[in-house]
Order: sequence, then C-alpha cells, then structure tokens
Amino acid sequence: MQITVEMVKDLRQKTSAGIMDCKEALTKTDGNIEKALEILRAKGFAEAEKKAQRVAKQGLVEAYVHPGGRLGALVEVNCESDFVARTEEFKCLAHDLAMQVAALAPQYLAAEDIPPGTDVEAAQACLLLQPFIKDPARTIRDVITEVVAKVGENIKVKRFARFELGL
Repeated sequence: MQITVEMVKDLRQKTSAGIMDCKEALTKTDGNIEKALEILRAKGFAEAEKKAQRVAKQGLVEAYVHPGGRLGALVEVNCESDFVARTEEFKCLAHDLAMQVAALAPQYLAAEDIPPGTDVEAAQACLLLQPFIKDPARTIRDVITEVVAKVGENIKVKRFARFELGL
C-alpha cells in the first residue's frame, strides 16, 4: 500500500511522534493507522522505561480550583530540567493531573503505596491506575508516558492533595 503524506500527517498529529517514526510504523502495518498507533505507543513505553531511572528534581506545583471554590487540588509534578517544566505539554499534563485529583479523589499515588490489608480497589484508589477523565480508555500512567515520549525526559508525580469544603 502507498503511504501518503496525509496518512503520516494524521498519525503524527495523533501521536506527536517523529515523521520518520510515523512513516516507518505505517509501512510496517501496510497503512493501518490503528496498528501503527500501537507500534508507536509500544515504542514510547520502551523509551519511557529507559528514562524512568533518571533523577527528576525540577517541575512545578499545579493548583486546580473547581468553579464555585468548594473543591480544589494541588499536584507536584517533577521532570529533569526547568526547560521541560516550562513547556506547554508539561504544563498541560500538570493541569490535567490536578483536575484528575479533584474529580476522582485518589487516595494513593501507586498500588505499592496501599498499606497491606487495606480493602480498596487499586484501579480507583491509585492516581496512576485511574482512567484518565478526558479519555477513559487510557490510564494516568499512559498519559504520563506519552508526555515522557514527547518531551524526552523522565516525569514523576511526587505528591498530591485534594481539598473539599465540609470534609
């Protein structure tokens, strides 16, 4: 099958992957965009795993206050450099994470943080395992991994807090 510029452009728009990576994925899948997406996601996860051991001490604290002022959240998101912390992708991720915390009230960051004997469902109680509020087909961990692939640095959620009047 002929891989057109429009196909590469469409895949690149969906993934923010490089032009050559998109073309290569489309070539491997005979132009099947869904399969090419899977290849690029797998490649992104592999790259993110390589970066996971790197130190992330820069970043920002993002606040989200729900309209009406009765509910809010703070999230500390770390990356490797202040340059990445100033990018739109990183700022958008931090804002989305703060909204996620406000909306779904996670109790723990990851499954490892749940104390033994606690009777909670990890997928609902852990921020990284929750379905993303803007796209429930992806988890928060998937969303972070995609941003790691885009910006090329390790990203970690350090901590979060949720505030609600009357609780």
